[in-house]
Amino acid sequence: MSIFLRTFISGLNLGSIYALIALGYSMVYGIAKMLNFAHGDIIMIGAYTGIVAVMNLHLPPVVALIVSVIVCAGLGMLIETLAYKPLRQAPSLSVLITAIGVSYFLQNLALLIFGSEQKAYPQMSGLGSFTILDVKVDGITVMTLAVTAVIMIGLTLFINGTRMGKAMRAVSEDRGAAELMGISVNKTILITFAIGSGLAAIASAFYGMTYVYIKPTTGSMPGIKAFTAAVFGGIGSLPGAMLGGILLGLIEQFAKAYISTQWSDAIVFAVLILVLIVRPTGLLGKKSTEKV
Repeated sequence: MSIFLRTFISGLNLGSIYALIALGYSMVYGIAKMLNFAHGDIIMIGAYTGIVAVMNLHLPPVVALIVSVIVCAGLGMLIETLAYKPLRQAPSLSVLITAIGVSYFLQNLALLIFGSEQKAYPQMSGLGSFTILDVKVDGITVMTLAVTAVIMIGLTLFINGTRMGKAMRAVSEDRGAAELMGISVNKTILITFAIGSGLAAIASAFYGMTYVYIKPTTGSMPGIKAFTAAVFGGIGSLPGAMLGGILLGLIEQFAKAYISTQWSDAIVFAVLILVLIVRPTGLLGKKSTEKV
């Protein structure tokens, strides 16, 4: 029982991190209809920013997180302006190649600046822990799950209840009609990328506090897993990103505990394929119809 509970709690923690990253993916895809495959590397930049802010600038962890969010939001806007904006009408393959290029550029930039050695992410003190049936639960696990849920609810309220949120929904539905109504498509997509990248910075903090060590390729695999979670839950759906992330984390941890650590990734992607065969739009995705 203790092994099951320990695995379940570990899966919730990992799944919350995936969900937080997947929210950024879904936010960008739902509005801009573009997949930012450099999203994982923005997480890495956010983690390094947090390390520099705490270790070199001696800022408190909370202030360092705010700095990381600002840096990543600015980076997201820069990437959208320089890389993705010129390709909005381009074939998907061109966008994919550009995204991979941006990803490699960020990884090599981090390699030049910080080197190849791993760096320890500063830990937040005072979070404490508690015990459930002889299983220790760290405060960071509860905090990660709570923050992810709050952000998902906050984003949903923002998109459904604010002027900018309504503009984002309009751009998502029909860019041409949105422009005719006086909505700036460029500004709306730019803000969407900023929010998505800011979420990546928050995810980087929880990833760093959970797994401690950061290196230039840190964001690659979490980014891929989070994209898988977004597709699993229904890409473009914020509750779907949350659900997909949690389920993905649980499946991965249970696969490691009860089957094999070497086969865990294969099992995760096999479950994704099975779900998409049964439900191509994902668990909470909506079918879209095109008028002709």
